[in-house]
This record gives sequence, C-alpha cells and structure tokens, in this order.
Amino acid sequence: MIAELTRNSIILQLLALASFLLGGSAFIGCEAESDGLKTAPASQPEQQRKIQLAPGYSRLGFEVPEPGSYKLPPLGYAADGQLLASDGSPVDLHDLLGEKVVILSLMYASCSDVNGCPLATAVLHQIASEMEEDESLGDGLRLISLSFDPTRDTPEVMRQFGAHHTGNSEHSGHADHSANSREMGNVVDWQFLTTGSRTELRPVLAAYGQSLVPEFDEAGNEIGDISHLLRVFLIDTSRRIRNIYSVSYLHADTLVADVKTLQLEALQSEDLGESRERENWSAQIDDSRAATGGTHSSTDAPGMGGSPDGIANLVDRAATKQLGLPQLVIPADNLLSTEKVALGRALFFDRRLSLNSTLSCAMCHVPAQGFAQNELATPVGIEGRTVRRNAPTILNVGFVERLFHDGREKRLEHQVWGPLLARNEMGNPSVGAVIERIRGIAGYESLFDDAFPNRGLAIETVGMAIASYERTLIAGDSAFDRWYFGKDDAALSEEEIKGFGLFMGKGACSGCHQISLEAALLTDGGMHNTGIGYKASMSSVDVDQPVELAPGQVVAVSRDLIAEVSETRQSDLGLYEITENPDDRWKYKTPSLRNVALTAPYMHDGSLRSLREVVEFYARGGVSNPLLDRKIRPFEIEEVEIEQLVSFLRSLTGGDVDRLVSDGDSVPIGEFSTLDGGDHLSAID
Repeated sequence: MIAELTRNSIILQLLALASFLLGGSAFIGCEAESDGLKTAPASQPEQQRKIQLAPGYSRLGFEVPEPGSYKLPPLGYAADGQLLASDGSPVDLHDLLGEKVVILSLMYASCSDVNGCPLATAVLHQIASEMEEDESLGDGLRLISLSFDPTRDTPEVMRQFGAHHTGNSEHSGHADHSANSREMGNVVDWQFLTTGSRTELRPVLAAYGQSLVPEFDEAGNEIGDISHLLRVFLIDTSRRIRNIYSVSYLHADTLVADVKTLQLEALQSEDLGESRERENWSAQIDDSRAATGGTHSSTDAPGMGGSPDGIANLVDRAATKQLGLPQLVIPADNLLSTEKVALGRALFFDRRLSLNSTLSCAMCHVPAQGFAQNELATPVGIEGRTVRRNAPTILNVGFVERLFHDGREKRLEHQVWGPLLARNEMGNPSVGAVIERIRGIAGYESLFDDAFPNRGLAIETVGMAIASYERTLIAGDSAFDRWYFGKDDAALSEEEIKGFGLFMGKGACSGCHQISLEAALLTDGGMHNTGIGYKASMSSVDVDQPVELAPGQVVAVSRDLIAEVSETRQSDLGLYEITENPDDRWKYKTPSLRNVALTAPYMHDGSLRSLREVVEFYARGGVSNPLLDRKIRPFEIEEVEIEQLVSFLRSLTGGDVDRLVSDGDSVPIGEFSTLDGGDHLSAID
C-alpha cells in the first residue's frame, strides 16, 4: 500500500527527468492542472495531448545572474509548526530553521500532477546532486519536503518516500538536524516530514498561505487527489522567507543561485548589529515557546518599525506647507494623529492584508521606486494575476481629487478598498474577510483602539488609517519650485530653463499640467483621451515583444507565443466604465508631473518606458481617433529640445523624497518585535 502511494509520483518524476537529461521533448501526458499548465488524463490515450512541462524540467535559456549580484528582499518570517520526523518523533519546524539556509517544499507523496509536487521533488533532487559536488553549498543548505496529507503520508510513508529519492533506506529520522536526511558523501541534508493530524497541519498551512481542496467522486468520497497551488519557500538563517517559487519560476539553477546569494550575504553581514538582531529574535522565539508550550508563529503582530520621532515628522510634514504645493486640506472627519499615521503605515506595508499573505500596498507602490513600480508596465497581483493598469505614484496623493486612472473614487478613505478586494490584486473575498484577517493578527486591535477611541477596528477605520499615512507622503520643494516660486535663479540650469520654455510654449504641456502663480500640482485633474487606450483596444500588434529574462538578458518573443500562455487581454475603456457615456471612452486622469522622473513607466498602461518616449509620443500628436482630446496636437521638436524638456521634467523631483523612502524602508513587512512585552512594536527586519 505504501509503495502504491508513491509509485505514480516517482514514475512521473523519472519520466520528466529523463526528458530533461536526454534533451528530448518537454511534453508528456498526465493528469491534473498546475498554475495554468494543463494536462490530459493518462488513462484515456485517445484523449491524450502533449502538454508542456514546467520550466524546472528543462535547461534555462539564459545565463543565471551571478550569486551576490542581486538582492532578495525579506518577505516575512517563517512560521513554526509541530511536525513529525519519519521515525515518528516530534520536531518543531523552527528547530530545523536558522542553522542553514532552507528550501521548504510543501507537497504530498501520491501527487500525480507532473507539474505539481513531483516537479518540486525533482528540482530538490537536482539541487541535492549539486550539494554532493559543492561542499560549501551542501554544508550551508537544508532541504525539507513537508507533506500536507497526514492521513496517508504517515512517518513510515515519508521514510520510504525519502528512501526512493535518497537511496538511503536506513536513515532513522530523529529530529537532530542530521537525521532523516539524504546522506550522499555526508554533505546532503534532506528532511522528509509530516504532521500527526490535519488539526496540527492547519496552522502551518495558514501561516504559509497554502490552501487545499480535496477532490471527490460522484458519491462524495475523497478520491485522494488534492488541488493546490505549488509553493516552495527559500528561508535564510534568520528564519526569514526570502523567495517563494511557483510552477513557472521553480528551477534548480536559479534556486541554487538564490541560495548562494543568501550564503554570501550572511558572510558579508556578520557585524554586531546583525548578530544582535538575530540573537534578539531567537530569544523572543524561545521566550514565546516557554509561554505557549512550544509553538510559536512569527506572524503574530503588526510591524510598526522606525521611531516615534519618524512618525511625528510625518505628521508635521502634512501640517507644513511645502514650497510649490498648496496647503494640504485634512478632512474634518479624519484629522491626523501620530496613532493613525503609525497604524496606517503598518497596514500599508503588511503583506498579511492580502488573501495569501504575500502582497502589501507597498508591493505596487514601492518607496524606492517613487512609491510607484518601475520594473513592470502593470503590476502583478497575488498568485501572479494580471493587473491591467500601471501603478501610479502615491507621492502627493493627498492633493488628488480623482483617484484611480479612471477617476472612480474621490476619497482616500474609500480608495483603499479597491485593491484590497480586487481579485487580481490583493484578492480578499469581502470586507468582512479583511476585518477578520486584521483582527486575527495579534496587536492590531489595540492599535485601532488607540487610534480610534470608541470605534476600534471597523470598515471605515481601516480606510481612515491608511489614508492618514498616505496623506503624509508630501514631496514638494523641488529645484523647479525653488527657481519658480522661491526666485532662486541658480536653482535650475540653463538647459532646464529652456525646457520650461518648451513646456509652457510650443509643447503646450501646461494646458493639462497646470502651473499657477501660488502653487503647481502640475495637473488639471481632468480626464483626457490621448489615444493610448484607443490603440490598445482597436489595433492588433504583430511585432515581437522584448522580454527581460534576467538583468541584461533580453529576448524578442513573438506575440503568438505570448498569447498562448497569457490571460486574454482585458478591455479597458477608461472613464466610460464609470459613466457609460460613449464620449468618455479611453479617457484617463491627468497625472501630476511632480516626481515624474522617479515613476517610470508612463501612461495608464505603462506602455511608454521613458520620459523621452513620452515627449516623442505627444510631439506626434498622440494616437489619432474620433475622440482624441482637442488639446493633443502634433508639434515639431528638435533632438536638443527633447533633451531640454526631459531635463526640466527631472527638475520636478521633490527636495527630500529620500527621507520618505528611508522611512518606508524602515518598516517591516508584516513582522514584529514585542521588545518590552507590550504593544509597542518595532522593526526587526
């Protein structure tokens, strides 16, 4: 019976690995569905079709970036759990974390989806082979295969499952960090674990955002298959999650590069501050275990980060008029306070507000990227879902009268619920689900009580808190402001001044990006059709799409191939979707040009990648269409004038944006440190 449970999984992995090693076709027939890679029932040959194996079974088509040449941001702390080793002895997951870098794969032994659990195990098998040959890699890395099917994957089943993959049927499975491991030249540490029951498993699944759906036959009986989304976690020696791999991104070569990057990082950051932080965190875990009987979850309370002075400075910013900007108007029903701003900032950076605890507001509005997102034309939501519009900056958002590209919201307090509930963004199913999710994180309720006496955690106070933080993100006092409003003749260069002349003159940019004598938001707040939306909706594009596979590695991919693996493009009619007035088709909000040099790519769909492209687009007169805004007219411009106009646009960057970025970088992303045992939470990230 035990052999039956693992045989199909082993066979599928061997077939896929054989295809990879022999360089043959990366297509086979199997059953189930994983992350968009569809398969056909193997039991019905006449219905079989060749299906594409996940990238992890093939050789990469690009060179892996050099380890240490990039950084992996912390994604939160890895949760603990009560597990069983393959000899049946109990082990806490945290006992297996911290000593080495860990690759944690959640799986079940009888999975028959070749692009599911067998993929993860096959990739770990390839990494184990590299660990044999690379002593430094092997000494600093632990592999963990953790079953989420405790009913069938008993310790004995996991022992035999491990033996199939390690060639070692004698390992005992004691929880001593070296037992239950794959002994290949005494360098490979591979643990095969399970849990004692579904009750013990449940908090582990919740902490790692893993949802399971058992499959049933017509009589309502479980048939053994489990629908799930594959996830593999990379965890550093501080027990922080540093990457999460799905089917499309799981490959031994890139994973090994990530592991080596973390190993190099550890060698380079052994200063006293890092050591104290790690020791402090470990002490907190031990203290918490003593208080709770052994199990500790690192996702228990909101991370406040930074210092109280930093919060006070944010509040002061909002109350102080900055050069070039009007006085910020604070709604009478949501006056600013340090408590509201601190709470809103914690919520803004907390990934646990999304359905699977992986996406925060700050993931699309990245402080270091102008509180926008520079890498992608349009952001990626939870589980890699497509978002159809570019992420606008939230710098100076407190001055904005129309929110979202289509202008559908008027108040920041209401706007926040859009992305929280959008299926392709943060993915929460309902307002109530968000409230209960926040309520379930220790520490938040008391913070809401402090910020909103007699009201506490509620639908309106969630929006009020986040809006309070966002209103403090004010960035004026640019070089242009000092020249134009401050009368500092030396604040702009000659080239920038000539660019301003073009902006006001033949470029006619100020027709929509207005400047008054007292202040300049550099937007008219209106809705305009530039032709970008019309072109996307009404014309087909046959040219190849440049795709950056890795830093400096760009390939041209045919549109037909992209269409085969992509979601169907969603239509986008702009303001029309709000008003249903045909004349409003393809109208979008005029963005402010303040800090525009920080917020590429541009336009509502991120289709223009640089300020030069934007200038050239408007010089051509936009895209002709029956509803093109009358203000959009072509004009002649010389190469030197393009440079001058772009230089002027760069002069619109706020004078102390770096301070806002530094404050944002100080906030943990959903983790906590109760240093004094109370509700005063500070960053440990």
